[in-house]
Amino acid sequence: MTTLEMRDVTKDYRIRDGWHSQRLRAVDGVSFTLEPGRTTALVGQSGSGKSTVAKMLMRLESPTSGQILLDGRPVGRGRAAQRAYRRQVQMVFQDPFGSLNPHHTIEHHLARPVALHHPGMSAAQVRERVLDLLRRVRLDPAEDFAARRPHELSGGQRQRVAIARALAPEPGILVADEPVSMLDVSIRLGVLNLLARLQREENLGVLYITHDLATARHFSDDIMVMFRGSVVERGPADEVLLHPQHEYTKTLRAASPDPERRLAELA
Repeated sequence: MTTLEMRDVTKDYRIRDGWHSQRLRAVDGVSFTLEPGRTTALVGQSGSGKSTVAKMLMRLESPTSGQILLDGRPVGRGRAAQRAYRRQVQMVFQDPFGSLNPHHTIEHHLARPVALHHPGMSAAQVRERVLDLLRRVRLDPAEDFAARRPHELSGGQRQRVAIARALAPEPGILVADEPVSMLDVSIRLGVLNLLARLQREENLGVLYITHDLATARHFSDDIMVMFRGSVVERGPADEVLLHPQHEYTKTLRAASPDPERRLAELA
C-alpha cells in the first residue's frame, strides 16, 4: 500500500525584468496525502499552481521548502532512489499528442518501462505484459495496436496508451494532470471512466488535476480547491460542491450550475 504526502510545500520562482528580479510564489504551504483506493481532485483555474504541484510530485521541480514523503519517508536524491520513487509514482500528462514519440511503435512505448522496472523479465514476458496493458485500457485487438505508431491512433486512443504506459511499472500512485482537456468532448467520459475503473481494480491513489468542478465531483472522493497557490477549501466531493464555503469555490460552482447536465454533455 503506497501513500504519497505533501507536507507544507512551497515553491518560489525568480522572475527577471531587466536588471531587477522578483519572487513569484507559485505554491504556498500546500499539504495533503494521497492514499490507496482514493481519488483526490485538485481543482482551480489556469495559473492557480495545480501543474506546479504535479511537477513537484513527479520530481520535475524541487520544493523551495516543505517535504514530499513516500510511505512516510523523504525521497532520496540518488539515481536508484529516483527510479524507486518513479516506479511507485507515475503521471498521465495532459497532451496525448506530445507525450508519445511519433517515430516508435506503441509496443516500444510500453516495453521500455516494463523492461526498465522489471529487469528479470524475458523478451517474451515483456511482450505479453505489453499486450496485457493494452487490453486493460480497452485497446483490442492488442496485437494490432501494439504494431501501430501514435499518428495512427485517435486522441482518445493515444491517451489510453499513455495510461497504459503509466501502469507499466505497477505504481501505487497516479497523477493525472488534466487528462481529458485536450480530447474531443465525445470521448472524454470514456477516458474518465477508464481511470475510475483502473483506480478501483489496482487500488491506486489518484490525484486528478482539473478545472472542471463537475467531473471532479463525480470521479473523486475528495476535492481540494486551489487559488493563487494555496488550497482554500477541501473536503468530501459532494460537500465541497453542494455546500461551498470559500468565495472562489462558489465562483467555480456558479460557472458549472448543473453538474448532471455537464456529465450528460460528456456522455
